[in-house]
Amino acid sequence: MDLIGLERIESAAALLAPVIRRTPVVASRVLSERAGADVWLKCENLQRTGSFKPRGAYNRIANLPPADRGRGVVAASAGNHAQGVAWAAATLGIESTVFMPIGASLPKLAATNAYGARVRQVGDTIDESLDAALDFAARTGATLIHPFDHSDIVSGQATVGLEILEQLPQVGTVLVPTGGGGLLAGITIALHRLAPGVRVIGVQAAEAAAWPKSLAAGKPLRAERMSTMADGIAVGLPGEVPFAHVAAHAPRIVTVDEEALSEALLLCLERAKLIVEPAGAAAVAALMSYAATELDLRGPVCAVLSGGNIDPLLLTRIVNHGLSAAGRYLALRVTISDRPGGLSRLLTVVGDTGASVVDVVHSRTGTWLAVDEVEVALTLETRGPDHRDAVLGALADANYAVRVQD
Repeated sequence: MDLIGLERIESAAALLAPVIRRTPVVASRVLSERAGADVWLKCENLQRTGSFKPRGAYNRIANLPPADRGRGVVAASAGNHAQGVAWAAATLGIESTVFMPIGASLPKLAATNAYGARVRQVGDTIDESLDAALDFAARTGATLIHPFDHSDIVSGQATVGLEILEQLPQVGTVLVPTGGGGLLAGITIALHRLAPGVRVIGVQAAEAAAWPKSLAAGKPLRAERMSTMADGIAVGLPGEVPFAHVAAHAPRIVTVDEEALSEALLLCLERAKLIVEPAGAAAVAALMSYAATELDLRGPVCAVLSGGNIDPLLLTRIVNHGLSAAGRYLALRVTISDRPGGLSRLLTVVGDTGASVVDVVHSRTGTWLAVDEVEVALTLETRGPDHRDAVLGALADANYAVRVQD
């Protein structure tokens, strides 16, 4: 396979310049303190359609021959790729059809429709949607726009790397959320061609990590499990085209767990004032999960925020999970006396610690309870792990029997 050259990436950049946003890089003081080097966030969550995907989609569709354009394009996706293809096709005046799973989120369905695609919901999984898209392409002659496994897609995504070098000329390390590998491959190629001393680190969700064993085996291998909130990088099998380019330059791959992803999303929201989806926060999660020496960071550091399309209901759940993972939510069950003033005394102890009561549930029906006992389920908001321990210590000093909930 011929590797993509710099000329092709620069051609993609020229093609995209009139239509794609040059997304900002913003400094992060809290991550800089953690990493011991200046950390900047490349905000592709602020790109058109809310992710980096339109770069590759537009480059791919714009390079189609006129005859192929006339037959339209088709894609299969549950989210960001669907919106990227819909927007790119509409911008170029080409018909698009996008197959999405029946369970795709309503906001993503609505957005894909709004960008001009004809949306068809087929199957319960993206694989079933892809089968339907392939059948549609065979019947109609429409061109399938793959989310990552095509050189035009990779060349488009590589323009993120060009922008990083222009915005942060002295960048030493770039961390990239990684699923099928299009973004990782593109950024790796661009940096290798123009700044070979820059260190590139791909970041995968630990529960959907196909790249580490694939690189070790020298060929794409399917992930053993796929169970992560980061659906944007939950890709079971790396693409052949991205794999060839990533393997040629051997960037490091690290993984992050679900708690780290939720904490990273919360940090972006609270400290950077940026809404980022779990996949988009993977690079930040790596900076929060590993010591700078473990990652061998060379500053300045750039963490790519690859997308910000998240269902508001999921955002609420993940924020709550992130608060809990950060030690700022404390859920516990306390057995107290079923006498007047029992609950009041418990809440007084909690109040004296400075914790905020989020929820109280009072139950007398547990079979483990004595006749004169009740159980109180409390959800508390604390200031962090030390405050959490102080609350538990105060309850123990007051002789309450406490069970902490996960």
